[in-house]
Amino acid sequence: MPTLMLRLVAGACLLALLLEGLFRLLPVSTATASGYHSDPMILTYPAGHSFTISTGWDLRNAQRLHVNNAGFAAELDFAPDPKAIALIGDSHIEASALPAEQRPAAQLARLLPPDRRVFAMGSPGTSLLDYAERVRLVTQRYDVHDMVILVDVGDIRQSLCGSGQIAGPCLDPTTGQPDVDRRPEPSTLKQWVRHSALAQYLFSQLKILPDRLWPTLCGLPATLLPGQRTAAHATPPRAAPAGPDGAILDRIGGTFFERIRPYVRGRLVIVIDKPVPGRDTGGLPIADSDRFAAMARAKGAVVVDMAPAYAAQALQSPRSMAIGPYDGHHNAFGVAVVASAVAQALQSAQPWPASQPGR
Repeated sequence: MPTLMLRLVAGACLLALLLEGLFRLLPVSTATASGYHSDPMILTYPAGHSFTISTGWDLRNAQRLHVNNAGFAAELDFAPDPKAIALIGDSHIEASALPAEQRPAAQLARLLPPDRRVFAMGSPGTSLLDYAERVRLVTQRYDVHDMVILVDVGDIRQSLCGSGQIAGPCLDPTTGQPDVDRRPEPSTLKQWVRHSALAQYLFSQLKILPDRLWPTLCGLPATLLPGQRTAAHATPPRAAPAGPDGAILDRIGGTFFERIRPYVRGRLVIVIDKPVPGRDTGGLPIADSDRFAAMARAKGAVVVDMAPAYAAQALQSPRSMAIGPYDGHHNAFGVAVVASAVAQALQSAQPWPASQPGR
């Protein structure tokens, strides 16, 4: 028996080594090494870092991303430039599934005069109050005046502490008071896993969650175990908890504008993104975006609601604006629709009223 066990362990180790070597030859997602490299409240990558991103078990949309001097996945290094435009948002701005020339910053830059550089400041898994910190950073460090901020469905309520979509500042969901929810430093084991191609394939491509697998299995009801019958009268599922009330959402929006007020010196364009036509909107907090859009207009920002533009484009062409049915992020065509709307808004926008003396 001990000999058999040793053979099994040795075989498993050999298989793991072979798979590790195989996956290192394939475009498996590699370590992003994200952390607080540029600012204690802003999640970025290490400057000069490169990493691979792909989707799913079959490694779709594989891209090699390069990190600029400011810690963002962008081909353009940042330097002090009052004529530059900060393009801020989450994974929709980073657009890691697209080649560099098809991403939002590149497409927007091609629609603007040559002296208007676009600084892409996208960071996946972040929310509205995180964007305010990037406004601060790009103003203080690079003297950028004009801001374009893409607000995705969910970005407002995801600013509540504990949402899992926060890199720094947040609001307490009970009291509505400001707080901080920084990402924890990775453990030694997690740092090792980040550099294993086999582990990355399991956790990044297949989305296996080892910390939840065993609790999930232990929590299965007996009726789902082999040999057991399903109960005739199963307990109905509990209703999903209600989202935050309007007062909390308004508090989040108000906090956002309070925090960017000292820094915006030029135009402020708020892009309200919506699901592209054909995507299921069930459960998405569309009303949150509309509520925030109304507040942004009242604050004097230029608001670009993408829903009408998406609807008009859908009437002209059946072409999809999403990467695929498995990913609702914009493809190159969808990015072009957004970039065109933003370029038009920048041409007609005036400096944000709150940035003017005496206002």
